[in-house]
Amino acid sequence: MTAGVLAAAPATAAPGQNCAGPGEAEVRVSWPRIMLQAGDITPLENGAGTVVAVLSTGVDADQPMLDGRVAAGADVAGGGRADTDCTGAGTQVAGVINGRAAGEVAGIAPGARVLPIRVMPDDPAGSEPTPGSLAQGIRTAVQNDAAVVVVAVPVYTDQRALQTAVADAVAAGTVVVAAVGEVDRDEKGRRTPYPASYDDVIGVGAIGPDGRIMAESRRGGFVDLVAPGVDVPSAQTGRGLVLTGGTAIAAGFVGASAALVRARYPEATPAQVARLLTATASPAPADPAFGAGVVSPYAALTSRMVDAEPRALPGVPAAAPPMDAAEFHRRVVAMNVAAVIAVLVVVLLLTAAALRRSRRRGWRPGLPARLHTPPEPLEPAPPVMLR
Repeated sequence: MTAGVLAAAPATAAPGQNCAGPGEAEVRVSWPRIMLQAGDITPLENGAGTVVAVLSTGVDADQPMLDGRVAAGADVAGGGRADTDCTGAGTQVAGVINGRAAGEVAGIAPGARVLPIRVMPDDPAGSEPTPGSLAQGIRTAVQNDAAVVVVAVPVYTDQRALQTAVADAVAAGTVVVAAVGEVDRDEKGRRTPYPASYDDVIGVGAIGPDGRIMAESRRGGFVDLVAPGVDVPSAQTGRGLVLTGGTAIAAGFVGASAALVRARYPEATPAQVARLLTATASPAPADPAFGAGVVSPYAALTSRMVDAEPRALPGVPAAAPPMDAAEFHRRVVAMNVAAVIAVLVVVLLLTAAALRRSRRRGWRPGLPARLHTPPEPLEPAPPVMLR
């Protein structure tokens, strides 16, 4: 599929100093919308009534594509406001969740509401969260009734506080989705991303328009699903659209998919939502980088959620245990003996019936009568002359 093509827009100043510039005016082609069947999703479900927390650099609430669908949020990293975004990272994630552009929906859950939570400094020079800031951000999201939490940037140090925050969120019914992160070119060894590696978290990797895994996307058993994460059109801080990518964007698509499922099944547990999304994922190569496959929100919405535990069919007896060789031989001999006895019984019954019928007709045993023989003459008769 073809990557998005952007048309230039008039330049306008973005808020803040040294912040990301505005994006382009419109997008003509969006390959993620085609892959995820976005046009078929909205008539089924738009995520209305769900809150999706985005743990990143904040989200620009003044972006026209997100206007009216971004809450004030909270800043757990520096004490500022979370509804602004200088770098644009969080705004781009929000754009694939509930953004709208060019008369059509750019995000796949346009009815959802984004709750921005800043867990890392909004520094154009770059920054990273800490296990403590992620833990506090997750707790803040749960306190503000978030149905889904999207952790856009992982950490690589496991801490009990982060484990506890995730466990408490899942126990409260919140679905936690986390990006698996990108491999640093200078990275030595293999680092494990958190919270994506936790069992109750949906870890997300990124793919490109050709369906191949993004080169920098981390590979491992922590990947549960993949989603578009290369040349993705999304909202830019300030205004306009930008081509972006990374596992954070992919996590945004999976987070939006989880919001759609929760809107359709409000009573679904996080485990049920994760099971439905992984069970309906589009097939992908058998590679740890792909997890269960490519997230398919349309398939998840059109599938039926069923109980996890199998139930026995009513009225169907359990199958008999298999026989060993000795038991099989014993049964064959017994069946043959029974067949011979049955034949003998039938013969005896038929014989007895024949005897009873003969007695009723007066039958008695005896010898046959002798045949009558005329006496021979004493003298021979004259020969008969023949002419």
